[in-house]
Amino acid sequence: MAKVELKKPVVDEIAENIKDAAAVVLVDYRGLTVEEDTELRKQLRESGVIYKVYKNTMLNFAFKGTDFEQLSDQLAGPTAVAISKDDATAPARILAKFAKKASALEMKAGVVEGQLYDVEGVNALSKIPSREELLGKLLGSIQSPIANLARVLSQIAEKDGDGAAAEAAEPAEA
Repeated sequence: MAKVELKKPVVDEIAENIKDAAAVVLVDYRGLTVEEDTELRKQLRESGVIYKVYKNTMLNFAFKGTDFEQLSDQLAGPTAVAISKDDATAPARILAKFAKKASALEMKAGVVEGQLYDVEGVNALSKIPSREELLGKLLGSIQSPIANLARVLSQIAEKDGDGAAAEAAEPAEA
């Protein structure tokens, strides 16, 4: 079998993974221990992020003609790719958080929804909460005024109830 025939399935796998991806982030994993790498893979898997190490030439072929072609300049040295189809900020968020503990992990760049981000941009993206967190905050902010109104009405009702009970008690004593 020719070398091209051996490489085609790998390029097709990468192309399939990035086809509907919301975000792709490249990192340099050089220097991570086995334990650190295992923990990183676990965290990414739990968030639905695909994390793989591919040869740069394979990534380059798969990126051609896609929004992720912008990352081709970053394909130098050991490169791992984190791909998310659902949560656009998940790869950046998890990788940035993990990089604080494991200084050997270095972010290279990322493309989120067609926009290229350098290291600083990816770090800025990592500070954006997940969709679930944002929805939770939105629901909390909607629910808060209603809960406050209910609390105030309850206190007014209790106060009026205590006042009515006191007035009812006064005529009986008189």
